[in-house]
Amino acid sequence: MRASGILLPVSSLPGKYGIGSFSEEAYKFVDFLKDSKQQYWQILPIGPTSYGDSPYQSFSTYAGNPYFISLEELIEQGLLTEKECDKVDFGDKIDKVDYEKLYNGRFKLLKKAYKRSNIREREEFKKFKDENQYWLNDYAMFMAIKERFKGQSFDNWAEDIKLRWGYSMEYYQNELKEEIEFYEFVQYEFYRQWYKLKKYANDNGVKIIGDIPIYVAYDSADVWSHPELFQIDDKGKTIAVAGCPPDGFSATGQLWGNPLYKWDYHKQTNYDWWIKRIERSVQLYDVVRIDHFRGFDEYYSIPARDEDATNGHWEKGPGIDLFNAIKYCLGNVNIIAEDLGYITDSVRQLVNDSGFPNMKVLEFAFDSRDSSGPREYLPYNYNKNCVVYTGTHDNETLKGWLGSIGPEEVEMVQKYIGRKTDDKDELVDEVIRMAQASTANTCIIPLQDYLHLDNKARMNHPSTLGGNWCWRVKSRQMTKKLSATIKELTVLYGRG
Repeated sequence: MRASGILLPVSSLPGKYGIGSFSEEAYKFVDFLKDSKQQYWQILPIGPTSYGDSPYQSFSTYAGNPYFISLEELIEQGLLTEKECDKVDFGDKIDKVDYEKLYNGRFKLLKKAYKRSNIREREEFKKFKDENQYWLNDYAMFMAIKERFKGQSFDNWAEDIKLRWGYSMEYYQNELKEEIEFYEFVQYEFYRQWYKLKKYANDNGVKIIGDIPIYVAYDSADVWSHPELFQIDDKGKTIAVAGCPPDGFSATGQLWGNPLYKWDYHKQTNYDWWIKRIERSVQLYDVVRIDHFRGFDEYYSIPARDEDATNGHWEKGPGIDLFNAIKYCLGNVNIIAEDLGYITDSVRQLVNDSGFPNMKVLEFAFDSRDSSGPREYLPYNYNKNCVVYTGTHDNETLKGWLGSIGPEEVEMVQKYIGRKTDDKDELVDEVIRMAQASTANTCIIPLQDYLHLDNKARMNHPSTLGGNWCWRVKSRQMTKKLSATIKELTVLYGRG
């Protein structure tokens, strides 16, 4: 079935208090999608972000981002006052997230809300803890201990708790009882608000496409509590880390730094950890996009002490064995395979064997820097079982990209659309039209492209720290005229 949707991270929603959240503005965006005949809202990972603010480097694969909790809803519950929230400095730009101010202001408010909540007496909270015991206490304890050690990576904690010695675990569990319960309260409130928003979206015909990173961050509750799952030595140090090799976009490749999996151990456990992770994702989202899907076929292994990715090498991943185990336990799961980058025949075979739709990015179709070449991404090569994008969160905005490619590449775009125009806004509209008109069953367009925004609205520059993940849309930009334009295009190409 043909359908379309919009890519907009939760953090990019408009609203008060420094960052997009599960506030009224999120519900208004669902209404905007419905009015525009969009069937999908694609978001980025919603876990708690760590150093660098990347949603792909989270303190937990299960926990939710405290920044996304609606403060307005806490005010309605009587846990905070509007005056208290308005007094906090979240920054003076409504179209940018100031993460430092957010970090300094948000947690103080959440702690006030927790102290007023009398949460331990609530039956719903007890039920939440019981249902999530397989990850919740480890995460809450991890964050409470991290706070005790002034935010340091667990690698720098005292050895007894870094390596989870029994007496030490018992000591901190008692010593930090209230701090641990605070983090459990935050997760309870996050999940309560998220499922309420998701139900509203589903009730209005909008499905959520969630996004999970293939890897977890080293400094995370996952690695601290289950080191046996990762390529880590008995001192808690990484042996090899993840990334990708040099290509046309980066001469030294990308050094992500995430610990790699011990796939032989996962196989021995019948992939139990991965099955739990996908099961939780299915509860959170309607469709799960798995980032860096090619890493299941082969993954790039970089020596842990290297400063860039040039000395890495490829190793075999679990392949279809993992997805057969997931299907056996969970049945058919709606997954999108993010298979971008250097794609080999064995990756294509894995995608084909899985049956999952893969991704086609139109910017890559006309960009000579892309190592896989345009034939992978030009619309005449699509089969229906794929998802077409103009670009993703890692790409330039369409308008920014049209200004950065060479004149020959711009001419190729013009020839392909059959229009000789130098107006960048017109070219943006034509490339969006190309995506909507394609045979791909699903078409996802970043909101920045519908708004004709340049690279000031770009979400992420891969392999850079600082200045990423900051862009936010302004309420006034999501007009009825824009909604009508999107709707017209969607209906015209049989997606509405």
